[in-house]
Amino acid sequence: MPSPNMRDESELIRAAKQGDVAAFNELVLRYQQQAYNVAYRLLGDADWAADATQDAFLKAYQRLHQLRGSTFRPWLLRIVTNTCYDLLRHRARRPAQSLEATDDDQDPDHLPRWQSDVETPEEAAMRHEIGHAVQEGLLHLPPEYRAVVVLSDVEGLSYEEISRSLGIPVGTVKSRLSRGRARLRDYLRAHHPELLPSSYRH
Repeated sequence: MPSPNMRDESELIRAAKQGDVAAFNELVLRYQQQAYNVAYRLLGDADWAADATQDAFLKAYQRLHQLRGSTFRPWLLRIVTNTCYDLLRHRARRPAQSLEATDDDQDPDHLPRWQSDVETPEEAAMRHEIGHAVQEGLLHLPPEYRAVVVLSDVEGLSYEEISRSLGIPVGTVKSRLSRGRARLRDYLRAHHPELLPSSYRH
């Protein structure tokens, strides 16, 4: 949550639209980590995610005049996801380059928000294994399902925020989320059953 001495977001947006670069930079600071996390989850590669995030913020600055309303996050994440979709389409035309995540790509900042900061070494190892398996499963989802699952279950956005972020109806958000979760569960059941609660293994 922003601290009380930070400027109101609507004020920052108004100032940024009037050419106040410092105001835009403050918006960047508020959302750069979340934007990067979403890009990383969608792309599965730290360097590509960093490039996509930088590109998305540049596009956001260039398109500020298109922003309607006083909420920056859903609009920004729509640019981030579209930027990632473009990169995925580009990479699909170059199949020799893999989107598989590696252990080296894993970082605590990339892990789902439900994981605890206080844990034993055994819990840390299990968290890392689960995080890697989930990321692996996410990369096997169609991009449109992957985006909804990431925004909902990793970043905690509401249906309405996801709808605005992706430019799709709330009903579509719900159906893609349901299907995406089911496919992710099926993938984990097939490839990492030991990580699932017993009730989900069959």
